[in-house]
Amino acid sequence: MSARPRLVSVQVGLPRDVAWNGQAVRTSIFKEPVAGRVRVGCTDLAGNAQVDLDAHGGDDKAVYAYPSEHYPFWAGELPGALLPFGAFGENFTTEGMLETDLAIGDVLRIGSAVLRVTQPRLPCFKLGIRLGTHDAAKRFTASLRPGFYLGVVQEGEVGAGDAIEVVERDPRRLTVTEVFALRVGALDDAQGLRRAALHPWLTAGWREHFRRRLVA
Repeated sequence: MSARPRLVSVQVGLPRDVAWNGQAVRTSIFKEPVAGRVRVGCTDLAGNAQVDLDAHGGDDKAVYAYPSEHYPFWAGELPGALLPFGAFGENFTTEGMLETDLAIGDVLRIGSAVLRVTQPRLPCFKLGIRLGTHDAAKRFTASLRPGFYLGVVQEGEVGAGDAIEVVERDPRRLTVTEVFALRVGALDDAQGLRRAALHPWLTAGWREHFRRRLVA
C-alpha cells in the first residue's frame, strides 16, 4: 500500500430502469461523484440506495470500495469504454488500498467514519450493463481485482481527499484477494477454505459457502 492511502472519489446512486437484452432491468450500479461531505450510515451512504439487498448494502456491505490503481488495467481491457470513477459501481474509489494487502477484518478510519473489511465483491450481469459488454462479469472474475465491501463500525462523514488510516489489522491475515481466489476457484487451498469458513468477520453467506465446500 502507498505511504498515504486516501479516498480519491465518493459516488452514490439511486435505482433506475435500463434496457438490456430487450428487457427493462432495475439497477443501482450507475453511481455519480459527490462534491463535499457524505454521511456514512450503518447500512448505506446518504443519497445511495440498492436494488439487490442480498448482494449489496446492509450491515456487512454498507459501502463498496474499488482501488483506483485498477483503472489503467481496465482501460487496456476495455478500449474505448468510458471509465470515470464509479464505473464499477463503487461508492469509494481509493488509492493505496489494494486487495492483496487488505485482510478481512481490517478496520479503516476515513474522515469521521470507521469501517471494517468484510468480503470481496462477486460480479453479476449488471456490471456488463454499466460497462457495455456482456462478458464483463467473466473478465472481472478472471482479473482477480474484486474490490472490497465495508461494514460500518462507526457512522460518520467522508469526502474525496480524506486520508485512509488502518486502525486495526486482523491477526488472521486472510487477504481480500485470497478469499476471492478461493471463491472463484483460482486458488486450491484446503487450509484456506477452513480459515475462510471460520473467519468471524467474513460475511455469513461467504462463510457458509466455504463450509459447504469443506464437507462436499
